[in-house]
Amino acid sequence: MKMILSENDQIELRIIELNQEHQDLHYIIDHLSEEIQPDQLRIVRLKKRRLFVKDQIEHLKSILIPDIDA
Repeated sequence: MKMILSENDQIELRIIELNQEHQDLHYIIDHLSEEIQPDQLRIVRLKKRRLFVKDQIEHLKSILIPDIDA
């Protein structure tokens, strides 16, 4: 039997996945930075990816929060 998730549930699952990716990138960046001769280009690319993932997370969270009329 296939379970159908609501749009909000799908968004929440995606946020969980992106949070895990963000944590993984943070871990990798930290370890690469500790090397004797770190690959700065790789670190910069990973940091950009981590920032992109964080932006995606924030965007998805904003979708879940209902608009409040001022």
